[in-house]
Order: sequence, then C-alpha cells, then structure tokens
Amino acid sequence: MSAADAPFDLDGFLATLTSRPGVYRMLAADASVLYVGKAKNLKRRVGSYFRRGGAHDAKTTLLLAQVVGVEVTVTHTENEALILENQLIKALRPHYNVLLRDDKSYPYIHLSDGEAFPRLAFHRGARRGRGRYFGPFPSAAAVRDTLNLLQKLFRVRQCEDSFFRNRTRPCLQYQIKRCSGPCVDLIDETVYAQDVEHTRLFLAGGGQRIIDDLAQRMEAAAQALEYEEAARLRDRIAALRRVQARQYVTGRARDIDVIACASAGGQICIQVFFVRGGHNLGHRAFFPVVPKGVDTTGALAAFLPQFYLGRSVPREILVDRLPEEGGWLAEVLTEQAGHRVEIRVPQRAAPRRWLRLAEANASEALNSRLSSRAGLQQRLESLGEALGLDTAPQRLECFDISHTQGERPVASCVVFDGTGPVKSDYRRFNVRDAGPGDDYAALREAVGRRYRRLKEGEGKWPDLLLIDGGKAQLDAVLGALEELQVDGLAVASVSKGLGRRPGLETLYLAGRARPLQLPPDAPALHLVQQVRDEAHRFAIAGHRQRRGKARRVSPLEAIPGLGPKRRRELLRQLGGLREIERAGVDDLARVPGISTALAERIYATLNSSR
Repeated sequence: MSAADAPFDLDGFLATLTSRPGVYRMLAADASVLYVGKAKNLKRRVGSYFRRGGAHDAKTTLLLAQVVGVEVTVTHTENEALILENQLIKALRPHYNVLLRDDKSYPYIHLSDGEAFPRLAFHRGARRGRGRYFGPFPSAAAVRDTLNLLQKLFRVRQCEDSFFRNRTRPCLQYQIKRCSGPCVDLIDETVYAQDVEHTRLFLAGGGQRIIDDLAQRMEAAAQALEYEEAARLRDRIAALRRVQARQYVTGRARDIDVIACASAGGQICIQVFFVRGGHNLGHRAFFPVVPKGVDTTGALAAFLPQFYLGRSVPREILVDRLPEEGGWLAEVLTEQAGHRVEIRVPQRAAPRRWLRLAEANASEALNSRLSSRAGLQQRLESLGEALGLDTAPQRLECFDISHTQGERPVASCVVFDGTGPVKSDYRRFNVRDAGPGDDYAALREAVGRRYRRLKEGEGKWPDLLLIDGGKAQLDAVLGALEELQVDGLAVASVSKGLGRRPGLETLYLAGRARPLQLPPDAPALHLVQQVRDEAHRFAIAGHRQRRGKARRVSPLEAIPGLGPKRRRELLRQLGGLREIERAGVDDLARVPGISTALAERIYATLNSSR
C-alpha cells in the first residue's frame, strides 16, 4: 500500500499483509519515507503500530500521526530483512530513523606480498591488492602513528613503488634511520624478509614471539663477538617492550570492539574502541542523528547494523547494553564475516574495565561537544562534508609564505581545532634554502621541516592541511609530503578569486582533478577564510620582524674578524658607515687594528652588491 492510494485502508491492508520476514516503509502525504523498519513477521510487527489502545512513546506517536501509507518488501530470510533495512536507511535517510553520519570506509595498513622488498602502506578502499591488511583503524591519524612506530622498530620501506624503483641513492628516511635502504641494496633480501615477518607478527599481536626471536639473535651475536649487532638488537627489544607496556590491553591476541553510549543535552555519543591482536588501535566517537524520544539502547540498536554491515567485523563486540535484536544481528554478521561473531555485555573483571574506559571516553567526548562553540563545530562539519572527508576535521593546519620582493621570506603554520585557534601550536619557519621569491620551494622547505618533526613525535597530526595558494603550491607541498612518506593526510590549497575578492576562492584538493568552489555564504568557506587569513597575518608579522631585525643590524657585524672594538675604531676614524662604504682598501688599512687582509674583506663585503 502506498501514499498514492487514499484513503489508507488500514484494516484491509493488515488483513492481506503476509507473516513472512521483510522490510516496511512508512510514508508521508508527499510520498516521502518517514521510517524504515525490519520484521521477522511483517503482519505482527506492522500491526503492533496500529493496534487500538496500544501505548507508544512520544516519537512513535508523532510518527504515526503523519503516516498515510505503508509499503513492504518481503525477503526470503530474516537476515536478508536486516541487511535490506540497513541499505534503505543509508539510501533514504528517513527522518524518524537513527542515522549514522559517518558512513565512509575505514583505513587499514597494507603489507604487500609477491616482491623482493615488500612495502608497508596506508590503505583505504577496496582490498584488492596482494598481501595482508591490518585494521580497521579508527582514523587516518591512528594509521600514521602506527606506521611511524613501525618505521622506528623494523625499518620496512613505506615509499611508493615508483619512488622506490627510481632511486639511485638513499632517501631522507634512510638518513634518519626510518628505512634500511632496500632501494639501493643496502640490506640483504633475507634480512629484510625477517623485518617484514616481524612487522607482520607485531600487527597480528605476536609481539612476544618477536622478542623471543630477537633475544636468540642477540645471544648469537654476542657469542660471535658481534657486539654492535647485539647492542642494536638489545635496543630493539627494549623498544618493543616499551610499546607493549603502552599498547597491550588483553591477555590474548584477540580482535575486539568495545562500545559504550552516553546521553546528555538531547544528544547521544557512541564511543568505539578498536582492539586488534590484543593491541588498542585507538577509539572514535560517533554522534548519530537521533529522533526525539530515542534512548541510548535504541540508538545503539540502530547504530550496530549501520556500522558493521558491509565492513570488517571482529570476533567479539562488547557493549554496555544489549539490544533486543543483538542475537539476530550477531547471526547476520557471522554469516557476513565467515567466522563466529559474538555481541555481549562483559561480565569478567578485565573486559568490564575496558567498558568503563569506553564509557568514560563517551561522556568526555559528549561533554566536550556540548561545551564547544556550536558555530565552529557547524563550520567544521560543513567543511568535512564539502571536502568529502570521513568525518568533520577536528585539527587543521594552514601554511603561508610572506616576503618583500624575495627578501627575508618567512613561512607560517597556524593550527585550529574544535575550540578555535591553538596559538601555542603556531610555528614560524625562516626560509633558508629557497631562492628569492620562490614560493614553491619555500613551501616545500617549511612543510618538510614541519612534518619531519611530526614524524619524529614532536606534535599532533592534523586532519586537514590547508595551503594558501593554487594548484602549483599544492603540487609543491604534495612533493614534500611524498619525500617524507606521509600518507592518508587530506591536503587542499586555497586560491584567491578574481580581484582577490572574498567569497570567490577556489579550493584545489589532492587527488581530485576538478577544483571546488563553495558558495559565498557556505559555513565551510567562512572557516577556510578565517584559517587562511590567520596564516597570512601570522606570516606577515613574522616577516616584518625578521626584515626589521636585519635592517637594524649593521653590515659590519657580519664580517668575520671585525669585533666590537674594531667596529668602533672604524666608525670613529672614518666618521660613519657611509664613509666606510666609500673608503678604499688602503684607507681602511690605515685604521689601527685593521690589517690589509681584513681591510680587503671589509671592502669586498660592503661593495659586493654594487
């Protein structure tokens, strides 16, 4: 029955409704879908809404007041009904369903196979490549942190294959001891294979096996009097033990998701902790769109199928409350995953501790969201949607270059998060290597210095990197990031519009052929303008300080061998800097304390630009 058939013959509809499993859609007067539900028995489930004298909550009462028709789709099995319901909710996004905004794929770590020197890489999307995938990770930042840790521990290459095949000398990663240099045969294939196997074991939760193997190799090296190799292995064992102490959360190498809910201020937060191989990969907070009257149990029941159907599923899902249809969902996920999936409320002490940690994080994330400035959060969410990011970026960095006709260039890096500017994290870079007026080289230098420090653990990674400039500036920055092997970072450049008028900016996004132009009144554009203008202001202030300091410094101070006493004597004897600049070598050499060699040096320095 549909909304086009009026009036809605409820009794006739229910009399002919099947008792088989399926999905029902409640329709409004304009034929839009108000609500999508599933049922093991369509006749019993749909009839329960319209039973005379039945008591309903506020949400259901409001829903039924708008329903003018119902459509049903019969399925072969109950499991098919659950899957179809999830697909329809994502496609139709009905007003009275709980909607999970985050519906993007999660990142993985890919360890390639079938080549002499396998690669470790950030991966998102379909898993078609040869090799093994580890994850999912809660965010790109969690993947980068893990890749950075693996570089320090095992030094397996992370560069692109095209970059790897065309090297004639080791890159920066080898120099900072983050790679063993397989591109130029600085490591034996057998030894490299051991590092690859240890990487695989570490990601699969076999840290103790790695330590045992390294301990045997350390003892063998010591017995062979190879003390440097033994010391290197000892340091690696110590580093692994520190990592285990920080990350290990389970007594066995288990794959578990821990999920808890919190509710306040009309909003619900669902916190998910990802545990793979006994190691905590991180956690993520979700804020689903929840109709009025839906409690945390109802929100969790709607969240679970939307989150897990079509994705990789761990063997255990620990929840703080068990949805009524949790067993049904576990059956469907078991069929999808090809292994047994269990959804349960933990009873033992250790899992209960993990759940309390998830509950505490859910409450903290919800309180932070409610107390943050609503306008800024709206702009962050708008920007994430406009750029097609997985979620709203919570940390942004923006770079700009300032100079006066190439003189004393300064690069600025400003940082914004969910509360606004984070001025304690602002940085300036005095550009040293780029030529005068070469903004592209200046950006490459500044971004390279900044993200090299981040790879060494000296700060927090952003979710989005903005560059003040056009396509060429974006390409320059992407080259610097490729050199540092930074993957999974969203990067965009902001080009000023015609006549540099606000509202006409064009955004160039890494990986997209076409630029993006946002409406002048878009909240996302207002945030981009604010961040870009702050980077511009900070760069100009830094440049002016550097230029002013340089102009206040006498050129005599830069001459080696000309100390304060000799400078004072020169100024006293010749009557000022202008007269010193006009003086010849013989005139300078007549000043007490100035040798002929020093006089020639002074003359050459002061006349080099003439």
